[in-house]
Amino acid sequence: MLDIILKLIEVSFWSGIAALGFGLLFNIPKNAIITVFALGFGAGFIKFLLMHFNVHVVLGSFLAAFFVGIISIPLAHKIHQPPVVFSIPPVIPMIPGYFAYETVLSIMNFLFMEGDASKRVHLIDAIFTNGFTMFFVLIALTVGVALPLLLLKKNSVKKIDI
Repeated sequence: MLDIILKLIEVSFWSGIAALGFGLLFNIPKNAIITVFALGFGAGFIKFLLMHFNVHVVLGSFLAAFFVGIISIPLAHKIHQPPVVFSIPPVIPMIPGYFAYETVLSIMNFLFMEGDASKRVHLIDAIFTNGFTMFFVLIALTVGVALPLLLLKKNSVKKIDI
């Protein structure tokens, strides 16, 4: 059990570092650095914790992005920065690069390398499985971050006391 918790904290730490790296790439203000790291850590923790309990990667990504969207709004008002400063960098590391890579690799194998019909059927399955997973994770990240920004109005968020 301790091994699982340590692994979860490790991947969450690296998610926070990646979020911080993207935040620095986008020139976030100095007073937002710790907040971006914490949101990246939290998003990574939620996503990988849910995936550990066999929740699908799409739902885990959505809930992690929704967490970032919800938390970034009151933090943005407290630190006097736009919510986008806090909501976008923590979500970028969750972009499904693995599924995109597997989709492209399966397409290349299907088109140029495989002549056996049964293996081509397997490659078609891999193309659609990985491609749709990638697509739905991207949609989940987009909706998860944007939904809180659309639902919570500026006046109602300022009434929240942190």
